[in-house]
Amino acid sequence: MKKTCLLILGGALALPAHAELKPKWELGLGASTVRLPDYRGSDESRNYAFPLPYVVYRGDTIKADREGARAELLDFGDEAHLDLGLNGSIPVSSVRNHARQSMPSLSGAIEVGPALEVHFYRSDEDRIRLKMRVPITYGVTLGHDIGTDGWQASPNLNLDIRSVAGFTGWNLTMLAGPIYGTRQRHAYFYDVAPQYATAERPAYQATAGYSGAQFIAGLSKRYERTWVGAFMRYDNLNGAVFRDSPLVKTRSYLAGGVAVAWVLGQSSEMVEAP
Repeated sequence: MKKTCLLILGGALALPAHAELKPKWELGLGASTVRLPDYRGSDESRNYAFPLPYVVYRGDTIKADREGARAELLDFGDEAHLDLGLNGSIPVSSVRNHARQSMPSLSGAIEVGPALEVHFYRSDEDRIRLKMRVPITYGVTLGHDIGTDGWQASPNLNLDIRSVAGFTGWNLTMLAGPIYGTRQRHAYFYDVAPQYATAERPAYQATAGYSGAQFIAGLSKRYERTWVGAFMRYDNLNGAVFRDSPLVKTRSYLAGGVAVAWVLGQSSEMVEAP
């Protein structure tokens, strides 16, 4: 199941209205609690508690900020760039999941790949941003043996609003878009091999193609030494090529979580940043 990470969101010089001087790096520690389905399409959810490292780095190439962790590969100016993103997924025990009982458990994975980002609109003082992001990721599973769960593409439109509804410092991010996966990606989650078939769980082989759509909304605020945030995600699997898999028990669901982090230190070096 793809985990939605709680990403870290985040004068004397004549800077543009949307830029200011900020520490080059900031470090902190916190905690998050989330409720997530075992995998997309599962009707069984779990509560998880994670330690939350707070890392902000405003380098020229490597960045971790309110737009996520990434390495910028190509810069096309203020309107577009190509970067290398990192994500992850959590393991799923088939002992605990009723639909997958007697089947192999799902390993956690690290997902990495390029993402093209194109900015369509920036308001005065950079308070509102509208952009398109097209990440393509390749998953490397980290179970007993290192393997792969294939490729996935999740193009989305992203609306970012600072000081939403006049509440100073509260940032709202909303994104929505379809998901597409390879045969290997869908097989990892939704195939039922003949040896695992039962009367209630017939054999099934997934194909490549449309994987459904998702909508994510996140709200966060940075105080002087504290960061708080929350997110909610809605998934809809109607029309997905694997919707008839016996492992798909629901075609729509909500997931969400909250987090808090304390900023413990920052650099004395200041850099220009939005």
